[in-house]
Amino acid sequence: MFPHLFEPITIGSVTIRNRILSTGHDTVLPTDGTVNDELIAYHEARAAGGVGLIVLQVSGVHETAGYTTHMLMATEDRSIEGYRRLADVVRGHGATLFGQLFHPGREIVEAAGGMAPIAYAPSMSPSERFLVTPRPLSVKLIREIVEGFGDAARRMAKGGLDGAEIVASHGYLPAQFYNERINKRTDGYGGSFENRLRFTREVIADIRGKVPAGFVVGLRISGNEIDPDGMSEDENLAIIEALAPELDYVNVIAGTSATAAGAVHIVPPMTVKTAYIAPYAGLVKSRVSIPVFVAGRINQPQEAEAVLAAGQADMCGMTRAMISDPDMPNKAREGRVDDIRACIGCNQACIGHFQKGVPISCIQHPATGRELEFGTLRPARKRKRVLIAGGGPGGMKAAVIAASRGHDVTLYEASSRLGGQALLAQLLPGRAEFGGLITNLQRELELAQVRVVKGVRVDCGLIEAERPEAIILATGASPYRPDFVQDGDIQVVDAWQVLKGEVTVGTSVLVADWRCDWIGLGIAEKLARQGSAVKLAVSSEMAGKSIPSYVRFTSIATLHRLGVEIIDYARLYGCDTGTVYLQHTASGEPIIVEGIDTLVLCQGHTPDMALSEALEEDYEGEQHMIGDCFIPRTAEEAIYEAVKVASAL
Repeated sequence: MFPHLFEPITIGSVTIRNRILSTGHDTVLPTDGTVNDELIAYHEARAAGGVGLIVLQVSGVHETAGYTTHMLMATEDRSIEGYRRLADVVRGHGATLFGQLFHPGREIVEAAGGMAPIAYAPSMSPSERFLVTPRPLSVKLIREIVEGFGDAARRMAKGGLDGAEIVASHGYLPAQFYNERINKRTDGYGGSFENRLRFTREVIADIRGKVPAGFVVGLRISGNEIDPDGMSEDENLAIIEALAPELDYVNVIAGTSATAAGAVHIVPPMTVKTAYIAPYAGLVKSRVSIPVFVAGRINQPQEAEAVLAAGQADMCGMTRAMISDPDMPNKAREGRVDDIRACIGCNQACIGHFQKGVPISCIQHPATGRELEFGTLRPARKRKRVLIAGGGPGGMKAAVIAASRGHDVTLYEASSRLGGQALLAQLLPGRAEFGGLITNLQRELELAQVRVVKGVRVDCGLIEAERPEAIILATGASPYRPDFVQDGDIQVVDAWQVLKGEVTVGTSVLVADWRCDWIGLGIAEKLARQGSAVKLAVSSEMAGKSIPSYVRFTSIATLHRLGVEIIDYARLYGCDTGTVYLQHTASGEPIIVEGIDTLVLCQGHTPDMALSEALEEDYEGEQHMIGDCFIPRTAEEAIYEAVKVASAL
């Protein structure tokens, strides 16, 4: 089905079995700066799943390169053993392993001990996103860092890696040298085009002088940093053309870490078009003779095949596709495309976890990042009759895991459709892809041969008739309506009513958002696009505080363009005809918003506890609660709890 995708490729002296690439991405799995068992298990799952090339997450090349407290460091020989262990495992499954050589320059996220970080850059050019003012690099320190790149590559080669990639993407240190709006130096590393490339050229030369012949050296670079002060497509194309003769490949991406608008493209959310960087990669490919890699929302094998068939690139980064389904390459190669658990671009547990400082995972596949815990599904010691009440994401996943382990499972859903709140989530603007969660789980139910009964609400009578040996409650939640002062004839509705089309919303709307998640942002956007004048009142210091930043940046940018007014630090107090009364959460002072005809409540959810409370009196067997019926949260928690409970039945 995918002749281009599964054609081997030779880069330098290395032959890679197919064109599927797992790009370098932070996992937060390392604990002491070296490769550990958790990181090996994570990459082994993808190597066994059929990936062609794994590019390991960034390794710092100098003591000043530590941009987080949970990254790899290649500054000491103690790193070699971990590289060797990982390389042996990856190679044992037929995949190829490269490293990433990294210095962030001014883009430092955190420092040990919670103190403000110390950063270095070509010039004193503050970083807007991380609020860091860097110290200009001395020539002596530049030379140390250059040598650090070569020394780190030498350690990777000694550890058995087949190549290394210089990270010049996303506004990191090499890109800071390229950019004349950031690099204000007047010595040999600034000014002219050639001078601004000097740092990278010295890095390449130092690496080549310290690694064996045949060790692959590549460069990752943003084609367009998508930032007013960032590097443009034309500027970066000139850099790529100039450096190509010294490289074995170039890896093209987009964006910059320096600003909100640019950072979105580090891990673009579902609102961004699939394979959107491929046309630029095609332009690069037409201008250089070395292989060109590309990434950026290439989540399905058919998308990658189209990119390769069009001659736009030689390899496709499909990182999140394999975070969601490590076996995606094997399934695609075998023609089992319907069995692929497609990434939905939610960013919630992949980059979202990194931004929280916790290990990587996937809301659809909690075994990601937890391979040592959930990577092997063990058959049940005793086959049980299992009844699952509720066909939302949690209930569906619990049924899949329990049935896959050999239990006799029946899943009951009260409505006529499976999916729970995901059916509503997909109706939010730009969130249609979230519905893929339901599609994926339905296929998993089919493969696990789960008995599904729709249109039947579980009660004590049904349980008494079925006599299950274990019950999993996944009955979900409903919109929470807080107590607040209401008077007059102002229309008060909730987000569910809006999404279901059950109400006609007026021309002047206030959305009261307590959760500060996707719902309030999405409802505000939906109503603004429908023509209402919208104000979004959030209980926190920013809209979208509880969701991954790249998703938040995109949504807030959209609301700004639509003219939605955001009122922060605002809790709902009351309403009457034409007026909504808010209270400032910090000062306690009133915020009065007049001229409102519709108040939309996005105030969280109330757990459905009817069945669990009934069973407390009438059922003495094994029972478990998962997801919102226990405590309302998100699909991630529901699916994780489903896996945890069903794996232990």
